[in-house]
Amino acid sequence: QSQLEESGGGWVQPGGSLRLSCAASMFTLDYAIGWFRQAPGKEREGVSCITGSGRIADYPDSVKGRFTISRDNAKKIVYLEMQSLKPEDTGIYYCAKRPGCGATWLGGTGFTSWGQGTQVTVSS
Repeated sequence: QSQLEESGGGWVQPGGSLRLSCAASMFTLDYAIGWFRQAPGKEREGVSCITGSGRIADYPDSVKGRFTISRDNAKKIVYLEMQSLKPEDTGIYYCAKRPGCGATWLGGTGFTSWGQGTQVTVSS
């Protein structure tokens, strides 16, 4: 099954920045792409979703103003720019696709082609 591939994770101090990438090699990227994260012992949570056109992006309050999602459909890559990182942003970050973001994207329902994830660690 075709999957998306995440990269760009790493360790960063609080207040630092990272840019994650989500690449699709086997299909056109004309889907909505969601970014999700999961910390040890916690449920998975959505952190951003962008429509296939890139015109609409959505974020939960926990990351709004700090995270920015964007996409380059020609390169088949979706980016997640993360700034002012906090220890609570630590987790494994995943991307996945579905036809649209809509009102229910936060829970991850209906998303497919999940990648293996990339670890983000924010600590001093």
